[in-house]
Amino acid sequence: MHAPLDQRLQETLENRLGALPRRVRVLFVGQSTPPCSHCSEQQALLESVAAASDRISLERIDLVEDAARVRELDVDKIPATLLLDEDGRDTGIRFYGVTSGYEFDSLVEAIETVGTGESGLPEGILQLANAITRPTHLEVMVTLTCPYCPKMVRLAHQLAFVNPNIRADMVDAVEFPQLVQRYRVSGVPKTIVNGKPAFEGALPPRDALLEILKLADPEAWERIDRELRTLRGERKAHDAEPGHLYDLIIVGAGPAAMTATIYAARKALDVAVLGREVGGQIVNTETIENWPGIPAIGGQELATLFRNHAERFPVAERLGTEVTEVRRREDGDFEVRTRDGQRYRARSIVYCAGKQHRTLGVPGEARFLGRGIAFCATCDAPLYADRRVAVVGGGNSAFTAARDLLPWAREIHIINLLPDFQADPVLIEEVTANDKVKLHPSTHVRAFLGDDQLTGVRLESEDGRERQDLPVDGVFLEIGLVPNSKPVEKLLKLDEQGQIPTHCDGSTEVPGFFAAGDVTDIPDKQIVIAAGMGALAALAAARYLESLAAVPTPSPPSSLEREN
Repeated sequence: MHAPLDQRLQETLENRLGALPRRVRVLFVGQSTPPCSHCSEQQALLESVAAASDRISLERIDLVEDAARVRELDVDKIPATLLLDEDGRDTGIRFYGVTSGYEFDSLVEAIETVGTGESGLPEGILQLANAITRPTHLEVMVTLTCPYCPKMVRLAHQLAFVNPNIRADMVDAVEFPQLVQRYRVSGVPKTIVNGKPAFEGALPPRDALLEILKLADPEAWERIDRELRTLRGERKAHDAEPGHLYDLIIVGAGPAAMTATIYAARKALDVAVLGREVGGQIVNTETIENWPGIPAIGGQELATLFRNHAERFPVAERLGTEVTEVRRREDGDFEVRTRDGQRYRARSIVYCAGKQHRTLGVPGEARFLGRGIAFCATCDAPLYADRRVAVVGGGNSAFTAARDLLPWAREIHIINLLPDFQADPVLIEEVTANDKVKLHPSTHVRAFLGDDQLTGVRLESEDGRERQDLPVDGVFLEIGLVPNSKPVEKLLKLDEQGQIPTHCDGSTEVPGFFAAGDVTDIPDKQIVIAAGMGALAALAAARYLESLAAVPTPSPPSSLEREN
């Protein structure tokens, strides 16, 4: 049982909370039978706080007896403390654990925020906070002896108060060690965004918000980051213009494309970049350990460095778009068409569209892509906590996905068409040592099952004798990649794998058309190789354009020549 607050502290609370202009409803979720280790302690502390002001009401909710209410409140652990305003609105402010030690101030400050209706955030931070337009769950892992943690807890609760899209939890790391293991917490405060570790430490509000935005609302973060870099003079890129004749159009936005952009810009070419996601496949890689000079770096972080470097030059760009066709015009120039019908012109092309994930093409697959079927376990594993998942594939990518799922999923089924698994033996041994993992060799996926949401997969043995419907909540497809070469299939001949054949400098059978990266027939698909190929292709394109300039344009015949 928590000791009663001493008289001086009780008087301080009465001075701070006694005259709140608005009422505050405090909901406490605990458990009587069996007793929860720290529930009685937190309840006693909350009773002392509520006694300091008639503007504060305290309601106790039992985890077992009031199970329906607990589910409605979306409380998944106890002791839990929630704050509602006088109108009964859930402010999104929550505490999991005992709010003693340094976190007692966090509790009092949160009550003051709700009771005054004032977040205390400056205008600039408010604007950033309201830029988050997607549901966002913040968890700040703390210890009660950490003097820096309340600063981050306070900010998270302020964000939740001003933005209904945000829910912010203080979580006592000592009380919930399973979360410490899941989030790999090695220091506090540690901020988790939508189940993904974001950053450690009590960052300044602006820096913390930008880090939260990266995971919570990437599109908003991209827009704000772009504006900030432009204001600082770090970004000189501008929008690509349909109809303008560029020296060079680079198709793609991965390592090859970004490197080609840098080299083309340094050659003072009038260059435009058209691509979908900056970084390409590397944004789905948690850690990259083979980029020279940097022993370890996150894929998204490396992609951002590539983009920021390229945008220091006055290049034209259109990102977030899909190129559907590259064709050669009758005048010798190239035309690039995008999904929305726009057309861009250039005298040369460097094509770096990379590869995309291969799919099975079985019933139900198209319907459940993004609704139970995914490609990135690194990104989506937290969504499958205590659930059943399947990984389709038998190589390193499949077993790496399974390894990423181990801390989260209840069951992991690895389904492989072949009788043997092709992953590295060390990786296979690491994954299969866990009892969660079940192997299904020589097995076909025949269909994905479910109505609005994926509920299972229909499996069939290689010989067709055995069939079963395996109930799962999610499926990760790890069956390889296919080149994004369809937009150029009418322009030049592809190899049997749909790759673009290239010479050592990235040139192809079509003069003025160059290619680089994973979309080409180069045998090794690595980030450093793609980047090097991008540089080679851009330099070769520059030489090609110089050769065009060196050939004099025939002048119209004179009147005498016409007469003769």
